[in-house]
Amino acid sequence: MSNTIDTMIDPNDAVLLLIDHQSGLFQLVRDIELPVLRSNVTALAKISQLAKIPTFTTASVPDGPNGPLIPEIHKHNPEAVYIPRTGQINAWDNPAWVDAIEKTGRKTLLIAGTLTSVCMAFPTLSALAAGYKVFTIIDASGNWSQMATDLTLARVVQAGAMPIDTYAVIGELMNTWNRPDAMEFATVMVDLMPIYRALMESYDKAQSVQRDGLETKLDRQMAPV
Repeated sequence: MSNTIDTMIDPNDAVLLLIDHQSGLFQLVRDIELPVLRSNVTALAKISQLAKIPTFTTASVPDGPNGPLIPEIHKHNPEAVYIPRTGQINAWDNPAWVDAIEKTGRKTLLIAGTLTSVCMAFPTLSALAAGYKVFTIIDASGNWSQMATDLTLARVVQAGAMPIDTYAVIGELMNTWNRPDAMEFATVMVDLMPIYRALMESYDKAQSVQRDGLETKLDRQMAPV
C-alpha cells in the first residue's frame, strides 16, 4: 500500500463515480469547453482501468432530453459498471448505486458529474454524510455558469469534499514512475495534455542524439576551406 495521508488518494481505497456525462446535458455546459470536458472524462475512464479502480457510471433519464452517456467511457473502460436509476436526481438516492459502492469495501470516492451543481454535488454531499472521503473532479464536471460552479465548490468544500483536477487524479493513482505500466499512464497524460507530448518528443530526440549522434552531421557535409 502506498504511503498516503487523509488529503491524498490511496489507489487501493478509491472508487471512481462518473455521473450523468450525457450528450444532452453537455449542451448546457458553459464553464468549460466541451472538447476539454469530454477529453477529461475519457482520460478518467482510461486511467481507472489501468489503475484497477472500481468504476461506476449512471445516467439521468437517458431516454429523454438528457441523452445517453457519452460512449467513450465504456469504450475505454469496458469493466466500468453502469447502474440505471429510476428517476432519482441524486444518484445516491438509488439503493443499487449505494449498494454497489458499499460492496467494494472502499471508502474514498472520486466523483465527477454533469451538471456540477446537481449531478456531482448532490451525491458528494450524501457520500460525505455517509462517512466517505470525497474528491470532486472539477474539470471532469460541467455546469451552466461559472458562478454556479463557484457556489457549488464553496458548498461541497465546506461540507468536507476536496476539489481536484483530472491530471492530479492521474498522478496520484499512478503514484510512481517505477512501475511496468508507467508508459501506459504517460500515454493518457499525453492525450490529456498535448504539450506534454512535445516534452516527450524533445526528450526522445535528446536520447537519440546521445545514442546515434547528431542527425545533421554538419561536420561531414561542410567542404574543407
